[in-house]
Amino acid sequence: MTHVAIYARVSTDRQDHERQIRELEEFVSEEYPDASVERFADIISGTNDEGGAEYRRLREAIVDGEVDIVVVHELSRLSRLGGGEIHNFLQHALEHETSVRDLEVGLDLDVDDSMVDQAVTRMIAGLLGDLARIEQTQKVRRIQSGVDAAQEAGKWTGRPPTGFEVVDGHLRVDSEEYLRVRAGIERIAAGESIANVADDVGVAASTLRELYNDRAELYLRGEADDDRVDAALEDVRPLSEPAAEPVEDLNKRLRQLEQKVKNLD
Repeated sequence: MTHVAIYARVSTDRQDHERQIRELEEFVSEEYPDASVERFADIISGTNDEGGAEYRRLREAIVDGEVDIVVVHELSRLSRLGGGEIHNFLQHALEHETSVRDLEVGLDLDVDDSMVDQAVTRMIAGLLGDLARIEQTQKVRRIQSGVDAAQEAGKWTGRPPTGFEVVDGHLRVDSEEYLRVRAGIERIAAGESIANVADDVGVAASTLRELYNDRAELYLRGEADDDRVDAALEDVRPLSEPAAEPVEDLNKRLRQLEQKVKNLD
């Protein structure tokens, strides 16, 4: 009996790897009607350079002699694991007497092919991988260029900080949430436990701990290094003096005041 492995790889859980699997299974049922079929499917970042767990499992199955033919949707996607990964995979398959078929462009690397045919197939596959990698790089650059342009125009990209929201592309303070977080940080600074405060202010304890440790100044005094955040804070200024501050922040402020006094002298 012929043993066929089908491999699918998508970049995010929003992409439909089931569609790839379905198309691959339909192809296998027509080409190898009596074969046994095993699925290998990865959902990993397009920039992941180590491959997915299923990809590694597929390579191990090939070594163990459990696979006669590998059918993939797009062999070129393996180029994202590095410039030579397509060649490495094809060589790995051939060394263990495993054929490879690419559904997207119809590449067929068979263990019974002549060395010349195998070399030509590997060369074509490598070229397709190079083209796919170039296309991916250009896509990332276009996305980054768009993000940079939006930020230069004062627009916010990505998830807003806790207590803020994005309106028409610009950062705005969600006054109610911002002030709740501020009150929570004051209470933690005064000695209350993060768990108790988190329940009261409606913010996850892990998030509140991060805000307290890394962004206390943003909430206690409305101070921000990012001009877009600073502009949004105008909606809640002026802020009253905080009822309590983290000890480290107080020590830092004392050192700053001492330095200012020295500078005046």
